[in-house]
Amino acid sequence: MDGLILEYRDPLYGVMIFFALIFFISFLTYSFGAYKERNARKEYRKLLNRFELGKLKEEDYVHLYKTYNLPFDSIILLASTFLHKGDYTKAISVYLALLEHVDTRVKKEELLELLGTTYFKGGFLQRSKDIFLKILKFSPRNKHALTYLLITYEKLNEYDNAYEVIESLEELRVNITKEKIFINSMQIINDPINSFDKKCNQLLELLKTDSFIQRVVVQYLLQFNKTAFWKNIELFDTSSLIDLLWYLSFDDIDFDAVSENRLLSELYTAKGYINEANSSDTFEINILIMLQKDKNNSQADLNFEFICKKCKNIFPIYENRCPHCHEILSFQIEPEITRTYIQENQSLQ
Repeated sequence: MDGLILEYRDPLYGVMIFFALIFFISFLTYSFGAYKERNARKEYRKLLNRFELGKLKEEDYVHLYKTYNLPFDSIILLASTFLHKGDYTKAISVYLALLEHVDTRVKKEELLELLGTTYFKGGFLQRSKDIFLKILKFSPRNKHALTYLLITYEKLNEYDNAYEVIESLEELRVNITKEKIFINSMQIINDPINSFDKKCNQLLELLKTDSFIQRVVVQYLLQFNKTAFWKNIELFDTSSLIDLLWYLSFDDIDFDAVSENRLLSELYTAKGYINEANSSDTFEINILIMLQKDKNNSQADLNFEFICKKCKNIFPIYENRCPHCHEILSFQIEPEITRTYIQENQSLQ
């Protein structure tokens, strides 16, 4: 009997009992947690099956967020499926519904950014502007909101307001050099007071400080003052303007200026306007020059596609900003040989 008492009072025996109890309690806690998680997953799967994910209504997203405690990021990820499908109205409805129930400033700001961006992508520019202005009232250093507000002002032709946003971004040490000179050129073009001649002179002076905006300047000159364009042809890199120059009509071309420019001589020989070049280093132009020599084989023409230097996406028409990454004046021109429109029509008859 005394031996049993001594064995029970052995300190090592007590330590073993203590650790055994800890293990047992931990095991029970883990098992209970795993059981709850398994049941929660089952309930979640049932919920998704009942709702048919992809066809959820706005209130269903709120229900997932409030009742089932689905993480906020997961809700946003689910709602983003509408953006991928191009259903901007549905995505906007979800964001608006969630805004009524989120209770932290960070989440509200994130939702407002998503809402403003979605309005922008959907073409609701005025609403997009209002949302980003609302964000900047309580978060004036929000670079995302400032950047999209700049682009929105630009698309709305509110260039003075856009310039104010540029100044704000400069204070935040954002590299906004390209946007600044571009907006400056657009302010000149859209000035309702200055004459066409004064605008041309201002644009040419601006071009001399930075050739980055040459496309903007050339587009304006070709529309309003072709004489000024041909007079200042040496200021331009014609290789990056061949789409604009290709589509000029015969009467709009100064052939004296063309004769002084090798690329233009090749381009308009390929077009059939003149016969000065025998070949070209540009493959597509060279092919057309060869075809021009065969008067019975003139069904070829030039078409152009535009590749963004930043995101590498390809577009059929030129835009000042890439529609995908919003990089400014980033398109590289790629010519391609195509059949003439007349020939295609004839082949269908």
